[in-house]
Amino acid sequence: MTVPKLLETTPGRFSLLLHAGTTPVDALVEELGHEPNGYFWEGVARRLVATEDPSLENRFNYDPEGDMFCAYGEDQAALEALGELMAGVAMDSSRMRSLVAAADADGFIFDD
Repeated sequence: MTVPKLLETTPGRFSLLLHAGTTPVDALVEELGHEPNGYFWEGVARRLVATEDPSLENRFNYDPEGDMFCAYGEDQAALEALGELMAGVAMDSSRMRSLVAAADADGFIFDD
């Protein structure tokens, strides 16, 4: 799985999953000094929500692990929107480079 995938885990409950280490930008993430693990991707998600779609704030929860990013909740539309934002970064080196550079400039800490 190279981009986040949304699953309905139980009726009305959804999980957005991204298996760490499977994206086209992994080598770039490492080059930028980060580990492309689930915790790094949580930072990416939080940064995207804060800077690109603040309306998503507090509409789902995060539960990353070393090998997987996970966001979950009952708001399917919010998780779909987050998935689209994350896919854009996971598939585009220039977007990832810009995101990390802006985060670094703002003092944002990726917990990777």
